[in-house]
Amino acid sequence: MRHDTLPTWLRLRELADQVRIGFDLREAFVADPHRFDSLSLKAPHLRVDLSKQLWTTEVWRILLELADAVDLAGWRARLFAGDPVNTTEQRSVDHTAWRRAAIDQPPASLERMLTLAERIRTDAGIDDVVHIGIGGSGLGPELAVQALSHQISCRQRIHVVSNLDGHDLQAALDGLDPDRTLFIVVSKSWSTADTLRNAASAMAWFQARGGNDPARHFVAVSSRPEQARASGMGEVLDMPEGMGGRFSLWSTVGLPLAIAIGRDGFTAFLRGGAEMDAHFADTPAAANLPLSMGLLDVWNATFLRFAGRCVVPYHHNLRRLPAYLQQLEMESNGKRVDRDGQVLDYPTAGVVWGEEGSNGQHAFFQWLHQGTASMPTEIIAVRKPAHGFAGHHDALLANALAQAQALMIGSRAGSGQLAGHQDFPGNRPSSFLMLESLDPASFGALLALYEHRVFVAGVVWGVNSFDQWGVELGKSLARDIEPRLSSGDTAGLDASTAGLIGWARGGDSGHRPFAHLEGVRRLFPAR
Repeated sequence: MRHDTLPTWLRLRELADQVRIGFDLREAFVADPHRFDSLSLKAPHLRVDLSKQLWTTEVWRILLELADAVDLAGWRARLFAGDPVNTTEQRSVDHTAWRRAAIDQPPASLERMLTLAERIRTDAGIDDVVHIGIGGSGLGPELAVQALSHQISCRQRIHVVSNLDGHDLQAALDGLDPDRTLFIVVSKSWSTADTLRNAASAMAWFQARGGNDPARHFVAVSSRPEQARASGMGEVLDMPEGMGGRFSLWSTVGLPLAIAIGRDGFTAFLRGGAEMDAHFADTPAAANLPLSMGLLDVWNATFLRFAGRCVVPYHHNLRRLPAYLQQLEMESNGKRVDRDGQVLDYPTAGVVWGEEGSNGQHAFFQWLHQGTASMPTEIIAVRKPAHGFAGHHDALLANALAQAQALMIGSRAGSGQLAGHQDFPGNRPSSFLMLESLDPASFGALLALYEHRVFVAGVVWGVNSFDQWGVELGKSLARDIEPRLSSGDTAGLDASTAGLIGWARGGDSGHRPFAHLEGVRRLFPAR
């Protein structure tokens, strides 16, 4: 049955119409003094306030009924049991099983990775580690090493290269000594074009600068060890087939993080994720944080028709979190068809975007507070800082709390102020996440929370959150275009692509540089 034909779905449409017409957060808090207590939840290592969202306890109740109607509990059980919930590829999804096994009985591949990490950490001959990946195998390690940078205990500098643009690789390699550099190359299929090109260029750089024994300096993470070794890699760590790139940080792909924070730190990271798994699996629905946040995403995107969500982490070390969540959420649930391939006529995942606070306050917060559109905002703060600068953290927290308050209450211009220009409508939705501290366990719990909320929303939307066919389209076309850049052959192409190839080859487009200045010269002739 199509989910949008369910009685609970139709009831939520009615409630959404009512909210759009007359719901006001300020009035809701006056009418219900316990609203904060009713719509705030806690989970391992963090608390979340959902009371400033545009919903009521009735909406929450009907959303929970919708979750029952689409058999969310059954899908969750299949996820944790290792059933093939990736329906289009008939694969299981292994990141939760890996976390659980890592705590109960570590897999041999994990033990091998942790042993290798300890060996690298104590290797006095390695000064720099260059990790090469793309997508989740690049974003995950980059975010994690940044997030836990205040807990790094290795002597090596860690660099992450993901962009096909050679400027990224060049910036990472500048000033490095090839004989004192270790490369980690991640490609599950060992066919990822971006990663293999970067790896080949890194190998060429290593050899051109007199590097010795490349097998000692190149480690691979892949499910195709033979192909990796044929490319010149030395040690090869196994990457599980069921470990999608955007969930891969928990696996052997996390080698850079294990180097950075050590065996105990990486184990704590896994434990934090496993604690959130247990919360999601066992906590009753009304107090289940991933379930509630996933349902909130459905309410905002599908029923209130918000086009996306702004994520603002008030912690410098989480500055890459919005980019990480872009991939996690938009690659997982940015789908227009259900599991059966039928086109949906309702919105699914919207745009995820953001920037660290307080920088964002001096950029897009003007739009959030006073723009013509409203956008749900997610503010993330950490209660305990990891620096010793007096006064900074209280000021940062005050700004984070004030922004959430201002989005809700707004303001009217007072005496001596500019009416209109200094009026702010308020009633703009936000959530507030508060971590106790930013350590490996809390960071693991945070990432697992986001993974499960994405899964919840995908189940309710009826989409497969674990494939990414849209990623492949542009790649396949690029394989056709690349040789044309050398040959100039544009046969069979549309006029725009053919013209752009001409530009890229340096051809004359008929454009006259600085022609737009001729009119200026006529207006202001030289004296």
